Amino acid sequence: MSREGASAADIARAAEAAPQGLDPPLSRRMIVAVGWVLGLAIFVLLLRDLGLSFDQFGRGVEKLGRFFSAMWPPSDGGQLPRILRSLAETFAMAFLGTFLGAVAAVPLGLLGAKTIVGQAVIHFLLRRSFDVFRGIPALVWALILISALGLGPLAGILALALEDAPRMAKLFAETIENADERQKEGVRSTGASSLAVLRFGLAPQVAPVWASQMLYFLERNFRSAAVLGIVGAGGIGFELEERIRIFAFDEVIFIVLIYMVCVAMLDFGSQRLRMRLGSA
Repeated sequence: MSREGASAADIARAAEAAPQGLDPPLSRRMIVAVGWVLGLAIFVLLLRDLGLSFDQFGRGVEKLGRFFSAMWPPSDGGQLPRILRSLAETFAMAFLGTFLGAVAAVPLGLLGAKTIVGQAVIHFLLRRSFDVFRGIPALVWALILISALGLGPLAGILALALEDAPRMAKLFAETIENADERQKEGVRSTGASSLAVLRFGLAPQVAPVWASQMLYFLERNFRSAAVLGIVGAGGIGFELEERIRIFAFDEVIFIVLIYMVCVAMLDFGSQRLRMRLGSA
């Protein structure tokens, strides 16, 4: 037998004598099984820690069944004009909140863009402040403003504006930073002032994007305004809260259905406008 043949045979025998590891598919199945067991254990511990039980869940499902049965057929309760007026108030809250938030976001977005304000410290502080205030939801602002201003749509409008301003400012700043610098340089090369550079070199690029973003926020705010109304900030949410409190679930589902139709119509119209702005 040659040296090469003996070497090959030795290698084969050594491989057979070596301990065999787990088959890769079997190993993966074991890992998946252990993961499922750990996940189930964590789920059970969370249920126990929160004081939840299947009995409580069962009672809740039974009550929900009675509530759903009481919702049909839907009824306006003879209050259709009032409901429509509340829907109009909700849209007005969403529109004004979005508008005020955008008005505040434009200068903040300009200051937050590194291509406009080159100082790294100022840019860092502004962007971090945006992050801090973006973490405060409109519901928290509404509760604070209701305590200060009282019940009504004014608190809801300001709450939406305060939530939207830092969010839109961040998006506006990123849009400015992504704008084509060559168009600005072309206007600047004519000897135009800094304001003229912003007006003719930057605004035509960012305005369609900003308008599309504001339309998105309008859609979102129209949905959020209903929640604000439940805590006393006016609009259709107040009508929902009132009827839920007196167990008038046939009127609740009527309001919800009308509200869903209005949301769908607004989303459709806004989407068409955003598509036209994107193609402009």
